[in-house]
Amino acid sequence: MIRVLIADDQALVRAGFHSLLDRADDIEVVGEAVDGLDAVAQAARLRPDVVLMDVRMPRLDGIGATERIVADPELAATHVVVVTTFELDEYIHRALRAGASGFLLKDLDPDELRRAVRVVAAGEALLAPSVTRRLIGTFTRRGTALPPGLAAAGAMLTDREREVVALVGRGLSNEEIAAELVISPATAKTHVSHAMTKLGARDRAQLVVFAYETGLV
Repeated sequence: MIRVLIADDQALVRAGFHSLLDRADDIEVVGEAVDGLDAVAQAARLRPDVVLMDVRMPRLDGIGATERIVADPELAATHVVVVTTFELDEYIHRALRAGASGFLLKDLDPDELRRAVRVVAAGEALLAPSVTRRLIGTFTRRGTALPPGLAAAGAMLTDREREVVALVGRGLSNEEIAAELVISPATAKTHVSHAMTKLGARDRAQLVVFAYETGLV
């Protein structure tokens, strides 16, 4: 059973997400938080698998709350998905840098919401297609000059691992990577795991950031 915490200052949004997720046999909503500080406190107490985090909330915004949850070693198994009505580059970049495992817009349909929870709970990154397009456009405009730390980390990857990270950056799942490279899903998963270990990435979302910032995508 996937345990979910919903963090949003709007009661109607929380109720809507709660109702949609309750219809899935494999998902359980274990709590609702009304602001960022409440989300951090409830995450520490409930240890959910996934937190659906709004961005604009009182006392502490969703980005700050995400940073605190990700930084807590006791919550290493908790993944945060930022869900917002605001498709702004600043939010996307801040959310991923804060350690969010996904970024979705609130206009997604019920099946997409439930799929998002399952994908992120399994340890994969999830970005709305429009978000991925924005990231690609932004990093293309910036060019490919690498910060020294990232350049050094990238040098540790094998050619195959760089291929795999590039495909992760394009939003492909392990199964899709396997099909693209004509390898088994288990081998694709192993390459992803090795790349994450070498780069010190917490999850696939951080591999996405690395892929864009190093010009792999």
